[in-house]
Amino acid sequence: MIIVLTKALAFILIIILGYLLKKIGFFEKKDYKIISKIMINITLPAAIITAYDNFKINNSLLFVVLLGFLFNVIMLSLGYFVSKNKEKSTRAYYMLNFPGYNIGSFTLPYVQSFLGSFGVIITCMFDTGNAIMCTGGSYAITSSVTGTEKGGGIKEIAKKLLSSTPFVVYMSLLLTTMLGIRIPKVIISITSVVGAANAFLAMLAIGMMFELNFEMKYFKHIAVTLLVRYIMAAVFSALIYFYMPFSKEIRQVLAIVLFAPIPSLSPVFTERCCGDGSVASVTNSISIVLSIAIITTVLMFMNI
Repeated sequence: MIIVLTKALAFILIIILGYLLKKIGFFEKKDYKIISKIMINITLPAAIITAYDNFKINNSLLFVVLLGFLFNVIMLSLGYFVSKNKEKSTRAYYMLNFPGYNIGSFTLPYVQSFLGSFGVIITCMFDTGNAIMCTGGSYAITSSVTGTEKGGGIKEIAKKLLSSTPFVVYMSLLLTTMLGIRIPKVIISITSVVGAANAFLAMLAIGMMFELNFEMKYFKHIAVTLLVRYIMAAVFSALIYFYMPFSKEIRQVLAIVLFAPIPSLSPVFTERCCGDGSVASVTNSISIVLSIAIITTVLMFMNI
């Protein structure tokens, strides 16, 4: 328990550091984009490559990919029904902030630190299904429902997926693993060093992005979104942990991943669908705080 709390405190302190450095002017407001770019395109892929060393695929792991997609579809459907008969901007907000899991820049560093390489693999498998919706699937459906189509559809989704370095790395490593091709040890020795920096950069970027400025009239929307997300996460997590026929290690990882915060792309897509991007950004920031608290508690409950 002490180890879990210590590591969680370290993550929180790094987030606070990023936020304070932005506030005192050490970082410019948009500098988080540079940190995020390094993380998404360099340190995160390196961490994923390292985790795949000596990994062997099985059918249960392929099912994890399906779960990542399925949970997004369920949450998107909930957003659709909760916002039925509401104005276009509200529909866009709910449909784009109910689904999605911030894996690469939040949950993966957590799993990397607490659950090791196998945990990273499970998280990557889940994110493969999750990414299909997060990087364009939910946006394409929402833009169609709200009548604000701006390049949505299959081509948009495919373009975003193929331009995502982590997703391309996921799929490439999955293919090489299925073909029995092993990653040379000299590459692993390099990626292990680079990938070790991923958790620090991820938390620093989160701190730099953190904002809590919003009008009180939007409080209800934020509260409803967060309540639905975390209640459903608790339901999904309990079902998987206590009833799914996976190994204990897989069940532990999935139970944690489901409490991931809202994806960083959700505010962007919300604004593109005529929703309020600033309210979505605040919801995103609050979800990060809640996810830290909940995931840390879950880890202690599991005695990891």
